[in-house]
Parts: sequence; structure tokens; C-alpha cells
Amino acid sequence: MKRLSFAALALGLLASTAAHADVTVYSAGPGALIKNLAAGFTEKTGIKANVFQATTGKVMARLEAEASNPVADVVVSASWGTATDFAAKDLLLAYESPNAETVPDFLKMEGAVAQGVAGLIIAWNTESGTPKPVDWSDLAKPEYKDLVTLPDPAASGGTYTLVEAFIANDMTDVLQGLKDNGAIVAGANKAALNPVLQGAKAAVFAGVDYITMGAAAKGETIEAIFPESGTVVAPRPIMILKSSQNQDDAKKFIDYVLSEEGQQAVAKVNLMPSRTDIKVDRPLIGDLKLLSNEGAPARDDVLAGFKAIFN
Repeated sequence: MKRLSFAALALGLLASTAAHADVTVYSAGPGALIKNLAAGFTEKTGIKANVFQATTGKVMARLEAEASNPVADVVVSASWGTATDFAAKDLLLAYESPNAETVPDFLKMEGAVAQGVAGLIIAWNTESGTPKPVDWSDLAKPEYKDLVTLPDPAASGGTYTLVEAFIANDMTDVLQGLKDNGAIVAGANKAALNPVLQGAKAAVFAGVDYITMGAAAKGETIEAIFPESGTVVAPRPIMILKSSQNQDDAKKFIDYVLSEEGQQAVAKVNLMPSRTDIKVDRPLIGDLKLLSNEGAPARDDVLAGFKAIFN
């Protein structure tokens, strides 16, 4: 019987370790969702998913800090712009899951696919004593003086997408009207919504539909309003980084998120599933009037334009 060489034994141990390596997922947005997806994935595959969940800004900051020694295998962002930016930098692994067959083409690209889709809305406190708004510009009226919050587009992927559309469609006068009416930039989505839930403010400009619907389902006096002039949707791209050392297991994670079970978990938190064959009781993309982001400037220019108004 031949004795295994030390090198062969070491290679065998490395292969065994790699086969059972954990998948590390960095995810912006709903903590309950990524925890449920991670748990369901582990139950289905036996592969552990380590999760870091935070705002889009914090996820991006952590990825940047770890650039010389990457940790994440899979990234979920609240902004599709993250996917296009990462693709331009050649950071994404090309992969199309077999479970993405019913995902519309505009919700997938080489290296990224929407985990789910959020819509941007006005989140209005129904007991605020203010008239029910029907469009963005209503929040710049005297009835809403000093009663509006909005998330910072540098911290909220959804707000960034909406501001980008406003700039692309020459609607920055609405943003200036908000500023002149005392609207407060409150940080990330939660920081903008909490004062409205508490009654200190009346409405969130650029609220997130699934967060607002979730609060309403828990009995909060809050309503999600899709503005008449149009809004944007924020596809939440899920991506495998080229730097991943666990690419095969990362692909399995994407497959699970896009499975029927995974998409039902997405729908459970009031997000729109990316697959069109998943039935949910809420407005979907086809029900909304959408603003185009075509022709918008680069991200840094969008944020600079916003800052110039809300300085």
C-alpha cells in the first residue's frame, strides 16, 4: 500500500475544507429577510451562511475597507447602481441561475439578478392632521411645513434611485421645494420613518414601500402612497464577487434565493418578488407609473447635486 505524500494529504484536507466552507453574505435591507433566507438555505443545503446586515452605505464601506482582503462571497444591495458599478469595475462573477427564467430581463444582467424589488412612496401618518398627499410636490405645500423627513441618498439606495430620476427628469424643483419647506434629511430609511411613526412628523418623502407596508400591518397609523406623477422601483441586486473563494456554494445561495421558497420569503416582507410567477397581494411593477433614470449623471454627481440643495 502506497503511503500518501504530505503534499497530497494537505491538498486533500484543503479540498475537504473548501467543500464545507461557509458562504458569507453582506446584505442591505430587511434583516428578517436575509436571516430567513440564510436559515432556509442552510436547512436545504447543509451549508452555513454567515450574514452581515446593515444599510447600503455601511455595506459598501465594509466592502471598501476589506478590498485588499475580501471576505464577502455574496452581496445584496438596495440599489441597482451597485451592480452596474461593480460590473464596470469587473468585480462580479458571471452567473445566471436556472431559477431566474421567469425574472424579467430588466431585473437581471451578467453577474447580478434582483433578489426582489422595492417601490419608493410617500409614507404618510394617517393621524397627522395633514391632508392626504397624492404627489411628491404636495409635501412642499404650507400644510407640510417642517413636517417632512427624507432619507439621505448616500445612505439609502432607494432614495438615491429616486433622486437620480428626479435629476434625469428635470424635477429638482421638487427637491428645492422640500428644502424650502423645512424638510429634514434624517439619515437612513429607519431614521426618516421613525419620527413619522411617532407623530413628530407627518410624512416621509422617498419612503420605502415594503417597510411602510410592514409597519401598517403591525397596526401603525401609516399609509404607503404611490405618487401620481410617477416613482421609481429599486431592484435589489444579489451578486457573487469574483474574489469569492466559495463560488460554487455562492451560486447555490443565489439559486435558493430565486427558488419558489426563497421568493415567498421575499414576498413575506412586502417586497415585490423578482420572479413573475410568484403571486402576492400588493401593487407590482406593472401597476405603477415609473420615472426613467435614463440620462442621469454619475453617482458622485447625483449626490453632489442633492447636497447642493440640502446643504
